[in-house]
Amino acid sequence: MTVVEKINVTPSLCQHMDSTLATQRAAFQAAPLPSLEQRILQLKALKQAIKQHKEALCVALEEDYGKRSHQDTMLSDILPSIAGINYSLRRLKRWMKPSRRHAGLLLTPAKVSVHYQPLGVVGIIVPWNFPVTLSLGPLIAAIGAGNRAMIKLSEFTPATNKVLKSLIADAFDNDYVTTFEGEAEAAAHFSRLPFDHLIFTGSTAVGHHVMRAAADNLTPVTLELGGKSPVLIADDIAMELAVERLIFGKCMNAGQICVAPDYILVPEGKEQAFISEFKRQFNRLYPQGVNSPDFTSVINTRQYQRLTSWLEEAEKLGAKVHPCHNHARDDAQHRMIPHLLSQVPDEATLMQQEIFGPLLPIVSYKGLDQAIDYIQQRPRPLALYLMSLEPETQNKVRQLTHSGGMAINDTVLHVAADDAPFGGIGPSGIGHYHGKEGFLALSHAKTVLARGKLTTTSLITPPYGRWWQKLMLAFFTR
Repeated sequence: MTVVEKINVTPSLCQHMDSTLATQRAAFQAAPLPSLEQRILQLKALKQAIKQHKEALCVALEEDYGKRSHQDTMLSDILPSIAGINYSLRRLKRWMKPSRRHAGLLLTPAKVSVHYQPLGVVGIIVPWNFPVTLSLGPLIAAIGAGNRAMIKLSEFTPATNKVLKSLIADAFDNDYVTTFEGEAEAAAHFSRLPFDHLIFTGSTAVGHHVMRAAADNLTPVTLELGGKSPVLIADDIAMELAVERLIFGKCMNAGQICVAPDYILVPEGKEQAFISEFKRQFNRLYPQGVNSPDFTSVINTRQYQRLTSWLEEAEKLGAKVHPCHNHARDDAQHRMIPHLLSQVPDEATLMQQEIFGPLLPIVSYKGLDQAIDYIQQRPRPLALYLMSLEPETQNKVRQLTHSGGMAINDTVLHVAADDAPFGGIGPSGIGHYHGKEGFLALSHAKTVLARGKLTTTSLITPPYGRWWQKLMLAFFTR
C-alpha cells in the first residue's frame, strides 16, 4: 500500500470547510430551485465523469487495498453509481411534480398540494469500504433533489480520493459540489457544520458521535450504519443451495460490507455439513486461497490486526476455527480468506461487534422459533437473510423479525434495487435513501393551501357559540 502523507486538521482546513459552506449556501440562496433541466445536466455531467475515470478508480482502489479485483470495483462501485443516475434521470420529472392532496369538507373551498423543495447544502461523510458508490450514491440523491453538496472522503483511501476529487472537479463548480480529506478530527469538524442535511455511512460507534455533533445545529441526519446481519438457514433447504446463495455476499470485498453476512444460524446437527460445503464452494471460486487474484485484501494493517486479534481471542475462549483453504493468511499483505468458527462463546468480541471482514461464526439452533428468538434478542441489524423455499417459513421470519432490509435466498444484492429504499432501523441506522426515497429524504415537502375569493373561515371566527358553529362542531366530531 502506498504510504502517503497524513492530512492534518489545521485551522486553514477548518476555515476552508466553513467558507465553502458559506459560499455554497449563498449560491443556493441565489438560485434556490434548480429546474428539471439543470438537475438533468448536472447528473449527466456526473455520469460522464464517472465513465471517464472508471479505469483510474479501479487502479486506485487496488492501490489503497493492496489487492482488489477490478471486476469487484466495477460491480460494487461503478455500476451502482451509473445505474443510480440512469434511474433518477428517467423518473426525476415525476418526482418533482407537486402532488395534489384532498382539502376535505372542513376546508372547502380550497386546494391543497405538496411541493418538493431542495433543502440547501447537504454534507456527505464517506466510509472506506466502498468509497465511490457511497460518495456518489448520496450525491446523486442530493443533486436530484436540487441541493448542493460537500463530501468528506475517507482518510484510508488516499489514492481513490485523488481520483474522486478530479472526477468531482471535472463535473461541478466548487460552489456546487466540493470534496475534503482529513482524518478523524476533520470528520468531527465536518459533522459539526450547520448543514441542511447530513448523511453518514460508517460504524454504529462513530454514528453516535456524528448524531451528537449534528444535534447542536438541529441538522437532520441519515445514518447508514451496520450491525450483525444474520443468515438463517432453514431446515428445508439443501445446504448446497444455501451456501451458493450466501457465499458471494460474504466473500465480496473480503466481507468488508455493512450488509455482509455476519453470522450463520444453522439447524443443530448440520454445522459440519455447512462447513464442508462452504469450503468446497470457496475453493471452486477462489482456488488459490489467499493468493487468488479475485479475492480482496483487508483494507489496511490496522483492520487486519483487529480481525486477527478477534480470531485469536475466540480460539482461546474455546471456538473451533475452520480456514477455508490451506493458504489462509498473508500477514505482510494484510490478506485473509474466510475463517469459519464453530462453538463460539457469546462473550467473544466477534459475537458482540460487527465483524466487517472474512470471519464467519456459526450458531446452531434446535427449531425455527429458537432461531427467531435469537435474532429478536439482539440489536436490529441492517440486513437479515433467510435461506428457505417454504412460503410459511418465509412469511413467519418476515413478520416476526426486524431489520433494515431482508433478502430471501440471496444476500447483499437487495441493496442494488434502485426502486426500493435502503436504510437501517435502530442501532443499524436512521432514515432511507436510494431512488425516490433519496429524493424525498433530501427535499422539504411543503404543504400549500390555496383559496380564491370564497372562504368559509368567517364561519368559525368569534364570537363563538352561534348556532351554525355548534352544528359544525357536532357534525365534524360525530
